[in-house]
Amino acid sequence: MTRYHARWIVPVAAPPIAHGTLIERAGRITWLGARDAAPASERGDEHVDLGDAVLLPGLVNAHCHLELTAMRGFLDGLAFREWVLRLTAARRAVLDQAALLDAARLGVEEGVRAGITTFADTGDSGTGFDAMLERGVRGICYREVFGPDPAQCERAIAELREKFERMRSRETQLVRAGLSPHAPYTVSDLLYRATAALARELAAPVAVHIAESEPETELVVAAAGAFADGLRKRGIATAPRARSPIALLDALGVLAVDPLLIHCLRVDEDDIRTIADHRCGVAHCPASNARLAHGIAPLAELLAAGVHVGLGSDSVASNDRMDLLDEARQALLFATARSRSPNTLSSAEALELATLGGARALRLDGEIGSLEVGKAADLAAFPLGARARGPTHDPASAAVLALAGTPASFVAVAGRPLVRDGRLLDADSSLARRVQESADRLQLWLASADGARATSNPQPTANR
Repeated sequence: MTRYHARWIVPVAAPPIAHGTLIERAGRITWLGARDAAPASERGDEHVDLGDAVLLPGLVNAHCHLELTAMRGFLDGLAFREWVLRLTAARRAVLDQAALLDAARLGVEEGVRAGITTFADTGDSGTGFDAMLERGVRGICYREVFGPDPAQCERAIAELREKFERMRSRETQLVRAGLSPHAPYTVSDLLYRATAALARELAAPVAVHIAESEPETELVVAAAGAFADGLRKRGIATAPRARSPIALLDALGVLAVDPLLIHCLRVDEDDIRTIADHRCGVAHCPASNARLAHGIAPLAELLAAGVHVGLGSDSVASNDRMDLLDEARQALLFATARSRSPNTLSSAEALELATLGGARALRLDGEIGSLEVGKAADLAAFPLGARARGPTHDPASAAVLALAGTPASFVAVAGRPLVRDGRLLDADSSLARRVQESADRLQLWLASADGARATSNPQPTANR
């Protein structure tokens, strides 16, 4: 058995424990409570004193794009459609499978250093799946599918099935495969229906970007706006599809397969009621939403309706970093600013979004998200003195409001340490250099005539 001792243990599902001890055996939590009340130590027990630290459940990143880590800062200052076009064109022209895998590896390393133990990754290449398997973290890799033209549906679904089944054959107890019909501006109604049917057939988890931006809503509701204009230029017919993006997913049967709904900024009372009725989880990405000028999601309204909400970093292409404690802080601040009420969201509730809320949204709360006897020993400890030397009145408030940006001093997944004394174990010393080389190639492409032409006038591709 291993005994972890810390100044504070925050179980999330129970009150904080001062001068606490957590006992782990065979990857499971077998006891936690005050240190002076712990069962007698047995011969051979390992004691790990985390010191003046707060020990939390491993953080749950409910939405990220690990394969895009090389694009940090590459897409600044663009309107959303132009942002999407540059990302798509540059990725296709510059980043091969090896570069995407290294980017995903670096994304996982960054997340682990920040105390993230579970990743809900969405990607086209599947490299996030490989990177999670390599590092020994927990997660779901949702394989994306694209096809705004109904004529693409049959081939897109056949390819998606093949990719998913290859991933599923390599699943472990920690890492699973899923499906992701990307968004209304890249997925036809026919492809949405077909993906939902495939998910039902294969019992696969699903994630979908939805209700994120104004041009997405304009496309769905009125067949107008930048995305609609772009589709027409490609010869793809557009017409009004539903009264809202959420209503579209409901009508097409997507909500019936229990998807994770990513973003959900532009939702009204009827949409929120529909989400709650279907018991769909939501990945809330406050930093990315703000960075792309989409706005502030109605977090308080979603929570009040009983929706399971987790926090996502989104990709570093739209956020620039992967820091769930900072995401919790911004969720609290944005919710407070939106409501103009100081008690809209407490620090403890914000911390829950980064842990148990994300686990619930991903349907993993029976295994992770809180420190409870019987659950997996996914752990993250943060030093309280890293930012300021005391005082600590409330460890949850300290974690959310004071420790954002603080590297974790200790991280474990299913009892296996990944970070000790602030050092990532088995780190790849050349990985950052290799990803920087990919970033340099992206800059060269952007400065080229091909990059300028692809960004301003992208050509149709097989899937996008």
